[in-house]
Amino acid sequence: MDAEPPAGRDVEAGGVRLRVAELGSGRPTVLLHGGGPGCTAWTDFGPVADRLARGRRLIFVDLPQYGASEAPAITGPAVSFHAARVLGVLDALGVARADFACQSLGGSVALALAARHPDRAGRLVVTGSQPVPAPCGVRSDTALGLRARAAYYGGDGPAPEKMRALIAELEWHDPSGLPERTVLLRHEASTTPAALDLAADPGRRGVPEDLTADLTRVRSPVLLLWGEHDPFAGPAYAQSLAARLPRADVAVLGRTAHHPAEERPAAYAALAAAHLDGALP
Repeated sequence: MDAEPPAGRDVEAGGVRLRVAELGSGRPTVLLHGGGPGCTAWTDFGPVADRLARGRRLIFVDLPQYGASEAPAITGPAVSFHAARVLGVLDALGVARADFACQSLGGSVALALAARHPDRAGRLVVTGSQPVPAPCGVRSDTALGLRARAAYYGGDGPAPEKMRALIAELEWHDPSGLPERTVLLRHEASTTPAALDLAADPGRRGVPEDLTADLTRVRSPVLLLWGEHDPFAGPAYAQSLAARLPRADVAVLGRTAHHPAEERPAAYAALAAAHLDGALP
């Protein structure tokens, strides 16, 4: 990923300062990142930014406790906390309704927002999210991220080599194509004073949340755009998730794992843009 991120600014959302950046013009589309160490909206979606910005106003939002956003302690359900702040960003920017393209944690946040504020959410692209427990017989490891975070921050502490190993093991199917700049950006974002404080006190990250009761209320058309080799939850989980959503489709990208927007940006962008444009049959 060689492109430089667009200049960001701070936005007050529900009493929390969030870093927001924008690119392009047209239909508002919010980009929400995953929950891995050092993830930001730009690290997760920078590789597809130029393609998705055609006819869209892309709004890159770093969730609380990530990137350059404020890192308050979250004492209650984490997804609800984040969803309320994203809604606050829409209010602060004067955006009445937005589409969403989301990775992992960000997808759960967008689904919660769409269920509780259906007038504010348009079309959703969700990748690698685990908003509900998996049904019997379907693979899903909700503790994998916690173990990976503990290993990354444990021992001698975070280092670029450990970030490269984390991404190679869990996020990319073929890490031979992993850009060194992505590794360094993720490592830099994972070692800010706020990130290190959170690593020392993970209880401040909030309480896990089951969105089962929310999913049937999501009226937005949802594309579950999944990596075939996602180690957190495979395509069968995406199919089980689609069965709970009133208007959902599943697309599986081969030769990708947890971050298909980074590993196969052209293929991801083509499918995501078609869905966001309402062009998929």
